[in-house]
Amino acid sequence: MESIANYFANIPSSHRSAILLGGLTFFLLLESSLPYYRTKYKKAAHLGINLFFTFTTVLVNFMMAFILLRTADWVATEKIGLLQWMPAMPLWLFFIIGLLLMDLVGAYFIHWLEHRVKWMWRFHLVHHTDPNVDTTTANRHHPGESIFRFVFTTLGIIICGAPIGLVFMYQSLSLVFTQFNHANILFPKWLDDALSWFFVTPGVHRVHHHYVLPYTDTNFGNIFSIWDRLFGTFAKMDNNKLVFGIDTHPDPKEHSNILELLKLPFLKYRAPSGGKFEP
Repeated sequence: MESIANYFANIPSSHRSAILLGGLTFFLLLESSLPYYRTKYKKAAHLGINLFFTFTTVLVNFMMAFILLRTADWVATEKIGLLQWMPAMPLWLFFIIGLLLMDLVGAYFIHWLEHRVKWMWRFHLVHHTDPNVDTTTANRHHPGESIFRFVFTTLGIIICGAPIGLVFMYQSLSLVFTQFNHANILFPKWLDDALSWFFVTPGVHRVHHHYVLPYTDTNFGNIFSIWDRLFGTFAKMDNNKLVFGIDTHPDPKEHSNILELLKLPFLKYRAPSGGKFEP
């Protein structure tokens, strides 16, 4: 375990890039051979849009990476945060607890907040407008959303007292899991059901991308599904009945054009069926 911790504490940027590109390539190949749904759509155009937002997400995180490094060093040096205040424990337990806490603050809580705060929801809409959810949807985030997700990752470091090795391990696992749970792959239902007690699986996260409430406001987790179960936001639905996208933006001109998607948070707000942030 110590060698793994040391690896992530000193992981080269090239290895982090390899995790991103390797995971994306792996799941794209898996989707080609074992797709869950076979909807025909312009895959090249869809890929181009989502890769553009993947690039902006990477760029935002790269430009502010020094903040993560300094924050992680600071909490470790000054002994700040929950992990730093806990009694001594085996390294494997330290990392498990740390991953759980980072996933809670850096993934679940910010995602839940994006569905509760109107101005955040406006930015998060870019992610939900995708009518063909697949592994490339994972990083389809408006640059504005990438910034406040970064802020909450940094907040997670402070609350958890996470050293840099744990931070990079969390980010790597979070990236692979979001590619996995968005992937259009035929995953055995019995295995999906079993794993979903602890982890966010494709069958669980697809429900979150159903186009209408209340399902849009469920299943916020990224790595661990226990937070949704604990806070009452877990939901299941027959995946064969799902319709991806969002009911407020059904026009392809709005969700299939990069410029329109970049402008989306600043356009007149539309409340979805069932009400959300209505006057």
